Amino acid sequence: MFGRRPDGKRVRDVDPIVQVTPYLMPMRCDAQVFLEHKLDYEMLSRYIVRKTQEGQKVTFMHLIAAAYVRAVSQHPEVNRFIFNKQYFARNNCSISFAVLKDPQNPESPESTVRILFDPTDTLFDVRDRMTAAVEKCREAKDDEFLIKLARFVLAVPGFTTFIVGVARLLDRYGLLPKFLIDELPFYSGLFITNNASIGLHHVWHHIYNFGNVSLFMGLGSVLKEAFTDSEGKTRMRRLLPIGMTADERVCSGAHYAAFFAAVMHGLGHPEELEVPPESVKYDKGVEYHVEKLNKG
Repeated sequence: MFGRRPDGKRVRDVDPIVQVTPYLMPMRCDAQVFLEHKLDYEMLSRYIVRKTQEGQKVTFMHLIAAAYVRAVSQHPEVNRFIFNKQYFARNNCSISFAVLKDPQNPESPESTVRILFDPTDTLFDVRDRMTAAVEKCREAKDDEFLIKLARFVLAVPGFTTFIVGVARLLDRYGLLPKFLIDELPFYSGLFITNNASIGLHHVWHHIYNFGNVSLFMGLGSVLKEAFTDSEGKTRMRRLLPIGMTADERVCSGAHYAAFFAAVMHGLGHPEELEVPPESVKYDKGVEYHVEKLNKG
């Protein structure tokens, strides 16, 4: 309320053309735009093997998350969200994704984790945060907060509609309690769905109207594609496809273009993600930090 929220600060100096878009497209589902990028699977695989031989285990998920964190550190405009037609700068860099409780069993129940990152995080910092969150999730014997909450609101017929309606109303005016925002995966800058882990194609996932996720990335199974090399010969190469869905209202097309270029540059040059960025850019009045897990 009054331009304040537990998860962000009101942004007022927004380009007028951009600022009017929430009035033309009130909901995120109105403003979804879809992009696709195909990563060089073979290059990234060689990089992962090389890091493993050096004693640094990384995965494709770690690389994608690290590239996102690095891009946000240089292009904070994409880390904004919209509520009640007002623009807010997110006061964290966060990613949510689903986790199989038992990775060896495709029928295992899913859980969801939400992780906070520091803008100065390297690839290895991102990996450590993700690994710790996944291990904690899988080791938990009790049901997580989201499952307990769902069971509670479903206990009485009609109660779910009432509770969700109240939550939406409170959220609209910035009154939803911070502990709920911190626990729910719908309040992140990015949501990743890794379909490759279960053998499915990449998807262009919808953006939830509930919460404030403004960007979705869907990782899919490896594709083979023919190409013509420099000698004019036709060859095959393996690519890793990513479907991306973004809320176009968040910032200008130029900001989005620069952001996605930074993400793809990081994924094309993963060695640059091994060191912190030279500098970090924040929205005015919004600076945040997350303590490193490995201070060494």
